[in-house]
Amino acid sequence: MGVELSFNNVVSALLLTLVAGMSTGIGSLMAFFARRTNTKFLSLSLGLSAGVMVYVSFMELLPDAVESMDTIFEGRLSMFYTLLAFFGGMGVIALIDMVVPEDENPHEFRDINRRQDGGRLKRTGLILALTIGIHNFPEGIATFVSALEGLDIALPIVIAIAIHNIPEGIAVSVPIYHSTGSRKKALLYSTLSGVAEPVGALFALAFLMPIWTPAVNAVCMAAVAGIMVFISFDELLPGAEEYGHHHWSIAGVIAGMAVMGFGLLLF
Repeated sequence: MGVELSFNNVVSALLLTLVAGMSTGIGSLMAFFARRTNTKFLSLSLGLSAGVMVYVSFMELLPDAVESMDTIFEGRLSMFYTLLAFFGGMGVIALIDMVVPEDENPHEFRDINRRQDGGRLKRTGLILALTIGIHNFPEGIATFVSALEGLDIALPIVIAIAIHNIPEGIAVSVPIYHSTGSRKKALLYSTLSGVAEPVGALFALAFLMPIWTPAVNAVCMAAVAGIMVFISFDELLPGAEEYGHHHWSIAGVIAGMAVMGFGLLLF
């Protein structure tokens, strides 16, 4: 499967990335209208997202990367450069995690129903909005590049990214809402934290598309696979386990892989 750079395909990829990013607003709305979050559902959903991402990374994106790299290099050299890009993608997202302090890192899950005391709440929400935005930038690039592969690849990934953005929206909106009493402000900052994803997509469009070659395609696919695998193991699965529903999260992982696998088989 190759990347199609037609106008319609690029626009569709941008729109899908926008949808994924704006799902932080869904998390904000959930926080407003539910007294407590359904943690079983979140465990299942986060596990499902991880299953989709891991499956598509190893079964679609990496093979596509190797196929593109084979047009330039042969044999083991092709696989070597693909692996460098794969682990390079992991390194980028891991470096971002290292730079952001643990207490303010949206990838370090905590009890989303927990309430802090007065003065720190608003600051906590604003810092979370900023740091989530920083994390979402490379996710936006990954979503956009993956979406160029076609709708059969794009839709499950967009849904997976959207699902894992929902708890991030909750994490931003809860402290801001409880410190200001304003649903509008909480929704605004929560939604803005997701804007980094379409910004990342625009960055990819502006700087990657003009130089797109089989080599760039291979590096991007492998790096995207690395980013998604890292997010799955570092964020989604630990987050699902944090809620205390191990079997629900594992069921989600298996369901995500099954949905992705049979979906690709059908389409």
